[in-house]
Amino acid sequence: MPAPTVPTLPSAADAAADAAPAFSPLYQQIKGLIMRELQAGLWKPGEAIPSELDLAARFKVSQGTVRKAIDELAADNLLVRRQGKGTFVATHAEQQVQYRFLRLTADDGVTPDMERRLIDCSRLRAPAPVARALDCKSGDAVVLLRRLLLANAKPVVFDEIWLPGTLFKGLTAERLADYKGPMYGMFETEFGVRMIRAEEKIRAVAADAATADVLAVGEGTPLLSVERLSFTYGDKPVELRRGLYNTDHHFYRNALS
Repeated sequence: MPAPTVPTLPSAADAAADAAPAFSPLYQQIKGLIMRELQAGLWKPGEAIPSELDLAARFKVSQGTVRKAIDELAADNLLVRRQGKGTFVATHAEQQVQYRFLRLTADDGVTPDMERRLIDCSRLRAPAPVARALDCKSGDAVVLLRRLLLANAKPVVFDEIWLPGTLFKGLTAERLADYKGPMYGMFETEFGVRMIRAEEKIRAVAADAATADVLAVGEGTPLLSVERLSFTYGDKPVELRRGLYNTDHHFYRNALS
């Protein structure tokens, strides 16, 4: 089994380096107020938020201003509009949201159904690079998950996932095995931690002997290394992940706009 790899990713301070200017349009201010309510847990994942008319009255702005703010929050996958039903807090339990950070696509263009297989779950002291990325102190408690994602029973992705120990107290292999939904859905429903955005670094690597064994490929096989830092509200880093992807029959797909 490969030894845990410590990715090197930007710290929370790096992520906040490009701060927004002091002045922002009114709809951006309303967006910020709604974000604050989401962060405070006023509306839970999957719950409906008040109507645009009610929010306009609450914030003393026009309905159009509220609509523009909600449009941006929906584009950011924080809210979901449902025709004839209203606007809801997005949840990773929903099919269209749960795989938002997984960009792996089969060569035929179809996003594969992935089977998860947990290798281990351990609690340990944060190595310095992990602590910097997660904005905690070196030696603080962290949780390390290692798992495989399989497509058609064949291993495709080997993930190492680092989580802050203070936010994920009680997370065990047994608890992960018992939960049948997506892992991010478990994080938000059982631990109150919601991943809302992520930054990634991608590079090509060669499989070492231990990784080759896990992914059932030859040693030296080209792999795609995807290092991801995920954030919750307030740009707080809450997950550091390194995924090694076998791209023999899959590719990493990203839409640019």
